[in-house]
Amino acid sequence: MPHPENDASGYHFTDTASLPWRPSTVVEGVEVKDLGTANGRVMELIRCRPGTTFPTHRHGGPEFLYLLEGEAIQHGQRLRPGWAGVAAAGTIDADFHSETGCVFLLIYGEEL
Repeated sequence: MPHPENDASGYHFTDTASLPWRPSTVVEGVEVKDLGTANGRVMELIRCRPGTTFPTHRHGGPEFLYLLEGEAIQHGQRLRPGWAGVAAAGTIDADFHSETGCVFLLIYGEEL
């Protein structure tokens, strides 16, 4: 498995095209590319197959989502490519799902 390129400056660089997708440990039908972590934050690329629904969960810290492909629905809002969503700490995702399948960038705190 490729590893991020690290140097003493604190920068980390990853060739995401060479990273494998891994099955989600939380949701069936979801694959994840782990892009990096720093200072308690995590960045992942998430790929959902059509019909995916995430379980209800509370955000322990802020969550940032940027939709790249497909469509997803979060808190009643339909997200399409180019849409961004920000969920504050303490918010509850009760019905995040994708009817069409989607790919999105996700940034969150390790406290989730």
